[in-house]
This record gives sequence, C-alpha cells and structure tokens, in this order.
Amino acid sequence: MFKPSFARKSLDRYRKKGLDSLEQSMVSSAAEAGLGGARVLEIGGGIGTIQAELLSAGAATGEVVELVSAFEPYARELAREKGLEGRTSFVVADVLERPDSIEPADVVVLNRVVCCSPDGVELTVAAAGLARRTLVLSYPRAVWWVRLGIRMLNIGYWLMRRSFRVFVYQPAALVAAAETAGLGLAENGGGAFWAFAAFRRVP
Repeated sequence: MFKPSFARKSLDRYRKKGLDSLEQSMVSSAAEAGLGGARVLEIGGGIGTIQAELLSAGAATGEVVELVSAFEPYARELAREKGLEGRTSFVVADVLERPDSIEPADVVVLNRVVCCSPDGVELTVAAAGLARRTLVLSYPRAVWWVRLGIRMLNIGYWLMRRSFRVFVYQPAALVAAAETAGLGLAENGGGAFWAFAAFRRVP
C-alpha cells in the first residue's frame, strides 16, 4: 500500500491543506509542556508532517522512524521546503523489534499508527518507553460505527488480496500501555472517527 505514489500524495495533500483538525490538536497538546531544546520522534510518521510542525514551533531536532523507505525522499523534500534540513532525520527501523536502536525523545508522536498494527498495544508500550516527557497518539474510536466501517474496509483489502488490515483498540488498553512506562494521561479529544490522547511523564 505505502508506495512512492502514496508518499507523494501525502506531501501534495499537506502542501494544499496542512494538518487536519486532529493533527493540529495533537501538535498543540505536544507543545503544552514547552518545546525549547526538545527532540521530537515521530514513529510511523510517513513524511513527518507533525514533527516538522513541532520543529517550526520551537523544537530543536526531529526524527521520523518508518518501516517503509518510500517516504524518505518526500520527507526530505518537506524538510527542505520548511527550512529544516540539518534538524531532522529519517530512519527505517522497526521500533517493536529493536526499540533500543532508537534514541529517546522529549516528545514522541504516533499519529494513526497503532491502528495499522496487530501489535498496537505493544507499540504504545515501546513508544512510551522512548518518551522522556510527552507521548501523543491517535487511534480510531472504539464505537460501533467506526468498527463497522473498518470491518468493511478490511473486507475490501481482503478482496484486493492485500495483507494490510486496520485494527481498533480500546482506549483503556492504550492508556494502560502508556502507564506501564511511567506516563499519565494528560489530555484527550477528537471527533466522530478519530481520537487522540496525550500523556506526560509522571514525576
């Protein structure tokens, strides 16, 4: 699914529309504790739009960690356009397989990522362990109309012979996963389909 054409469309969409309302809320929440001197880590970040916005808002450095290398040239193109070259990097790595290979960050972002993995709860645990200060993640709401829509979507993927599937997790499971790494829920919100949660490191 995540081919260069998909990555290019992601960049084109961002150029035309910027962040959507959910992503804007995530950026605001991530910046709540301050961004001065902060390192931002966006796991499964695609072209890295959220970390780019946080860098523009005052964070010092950022990194996008992806399973798919197709996003890299477009992430670098976005960084050039926003004048962020030298402050951001792109790494192809599996956070679940090698969490120790990723440098911790003050702010860790998982935007529409946990729903792409059958190990979404474990991914949240790993991301929380990498967050020195803040973790912000988004996920599909666990309500019947979302579950129905995702079930139909997965049937479509099955008919197209694609292995990719979308998963819905109970928010309580994601909160508990973050808490195991010493984070506490600080804020949540969202709309009819997507929700987000922000966690802070508990002193």
